[in-house]
Amino acid sequence: QVQLVVSGGGLVQAGGSLRLSCAASGSRFSINDMGWYRQAPGKSRELVATISSGGRSKSADSVKGRFTISRDNAKNTVYLQMNSLKPEDTAAYYCKVKFRDGEDYWGKGTLVTVSS
Repeated sequence: QVQLVVSGGGLVQAGGSLRLSCAASGSRFSINDMGWYRQAPGKSRELVATISSGGRSKSADSVKGRFTISRDNAKNTVYLQMNSLKPEDTAAYYCKVKFRDGEDYWGKGTLVTVSS
């Protein structure tokens, strides 16, 4: 049974930093892509950043230069370092993991609230 354990959300003032983590377990398949998405109230879920098994990453224009995605393959964990946070970054953040059998799994959202 695949489990994704997400941690690191919270309340922070504008300009502050937070680090999210998402640890995957329970699959006999190795992990392909890992990523972070977010959904603000009243809006659709959007991609924040993704990273391949080889470490190639891409991110949304709105977070470039502020957010960094990374992964620890030995721990099956993906991280999102968020710096210079803005009120518009307020959202529920979700991790997504794609295993090599082609299955996608989503973690539970963690709320990030940035106060002005």
